[in-house]
Amino acid sequence: MFANTPKPPYFTVVFTSQRTEVDEGYSVMNASLWEDAQKLDGFIGEESMRNQEGFGITVLYFKDMETIQEWSKYQKHLRAKELGKEKWYAGYRVRIAKVEREYGMG
Repeated sequence: MFANTPKPPYFTVVFTSQRTEVDEGYSVMNASLWEDAQKLDGFIGEESMRNQEGFGITVLYFKDMETIQEWSKYQKHLRAKELGKEKWYAGYRVRIAKVEREYGMG
């Protein structure tokens, strides 16, 4: 499903990752973080997918950089980063960008 984004500019966090086979709380933490993100005033939406080999991409949309910085300081988010490095991810990348233009169909 496409995120319902506003007219640019807005900001995005692109998180790409390769999962390990360890689940140990991953699904619960992921769902909880999603609920927390939706409560942020500057959160717009997200698009996410993961293939059968465990490679995934999640794109989060925010109104401003301040909201991204607030999100990055949540204790639960910080703990999820630690656990991701320890057991959930074989590798990952975080990219933050300003969206200046958007177009498409559907």
